[in-house]
Amino acid sequence: MTQPTDNRREPLLAAALTAAERGWHVFPLRPGTKRPALHGEASCTRTGPCAAGHRKWEQRATTDPDRIRATWSRGPFNVGIATGPSGLLVVDLDVPKDNSNKGAPGGAATFGALCERTGHAVPDTYRTRTASGGSHLYFTAPARVRLANTAGTIAPLVDTRAWGGYVVAAGSITPTGPYEAVSGPVVAPVPSWLLSSLQPAPRPVQAPSVAVAAQSHRYADVALANETRNVAGAQRGSREARLFRAARALGRFVAWGDLPRHVVEQALQEAGETAGLSASECRSTLRSALDWSIAHNQSSRRTA
Repeated sequence: MTQPTDNRREPLLAAALTAAERGWHVFPLRPGTKRPALHGEASCTRTGPCAAGHRKWEQRATTDPDRIRATWSRGPFNVGIATGPSGLLVVDLDVPKDNSNKGAPGGAATFGALCERTGHAVPDTYRTRTASGGSHLYFTAPARVRLANTAGTIAPLVDTRAWGGYVVAAGSITPTGPYEAVSGPVVAPVPSWLLSSLQPAPRPVQAPSVAVAAQSHRYADVALANETRNVAGAQRGSREARLFRAARALGRFVAWGDLPRHVVEQALQEAGETAGLSASECRSTLRSALDWSIAHNQSSRRTA
């Protein structure tokens, strides 16, 4: 497929204006690519929009039709949507790479399986087909929550884009193919179970220090009891997310040496099965959530 030329300028401008009409903040991507067309900090002249200091693509993304027309009059730029300012959470369902194991499931399959385990169908929302053959699922994010990007946290080949991230808008085109809208215009709110999975586990009011190890262990025991009780009492539709968050919350205590991993796994396994999850569902969720939490809390404990 050829690179877009000036005869692509009008369709790309239309795509940018369409996104902006929906309240989505757009910025230019280099013609035929997924890379921002705006200058970087190293080459910033501190003039124009950057007169008060360098402004990155997320800060310069706009819904102003006059600014958009002025930008796309200069070239056939692809269209980037800054997800954070747009109030969006976009789930990126990727396809297996060429070097993946033969028969490995893609992001759509793993996300579908995750939805099934939580007792929900794959959400019906606006989606686009990416140039690589994957999918972007668009959701409106709650105004009170500032979500970050994730990469493989939810499931393999399932990433999310929120604050600090962007996606390529429908209507853009690359050498490997176009980005196309493949569903209706309605963007659904992010499902509560997915929101729970993406929000960081709550931090203790004060992380226990090495000097108060006995108090630290007591705190961990209380946390284990509370999280186990919460999982066991979870209702259908929230059981998987509740178990996932509990494992993330308790994983820090495993990383800090306050709780043995096998104790946490056994307690949450029993609680998850009490709530109605299967043994295999519990094991799968616990393994991934604990692995992530332990890896991210190895050196994050405060010391006195």
